[in-house]
Amino acid sequence: MNVDQLCGLLAEPSRLRTYSAVVLGATTPEQVAGSTGLPAAVVAKALQRLTKGGLIEASHQGFTADEAAFKNAVRESRPERVPLDPDPARDNVLRSFIRDGRLTHFPTYPDKYQVVLEHLVQSFEPGRSYPEREVTEILNRWHPDHAALRRGLVDARLLDRENSVYVRRRAGAS
Repeated sequence: MNVDQLCGLLAEPSRLRTYSAVVLGATTPEQVAGSTGLPAAVVAKALQRLTKGGLIEASHQGFTADEAAFKNAVRESRPERVPLDPDPARDNVLRSFIRDGRLTHFPTYPDKYQVVLEHLVQSFEPGRSYPEREVTEILNRWHPDHAALRRGLVDARLLDRENSVYVRRRAGAS
């Protein structure tokens, strides 16, 4: 069951109340009607629809709710996460500081900060010259403190600066 189906099943107030009653322990149509205040015919129709939809199960012991349906629907609809780095350890670091393509905060540990800077420098083409204004624009997409990022990239020797022009070092250059 996906999220849309789940929401569709519970969008009708009578079905939502019926499901709630079953979650809270009502096992018969009479108990559901008693705890919800709904007419027996409305309860019967709601139980039928919820059973057909897979949100509750009917057995000889009565009705039971599939309480895992919510967790399963969320897991099913969750987009597959694309790693930020092929190395799981580096990806783990990046995931701690980057959300929705933005740097949420600066790492306090130098090794982690280096991993983040090495990821951010990929926004620049190796060997291409960037005026300071363009570097600022690119780094502002990551975090509003572009000056700290720019300084970090230069200090880490990932970008070279000369006369307010920045160049990303080519791989292997030191």
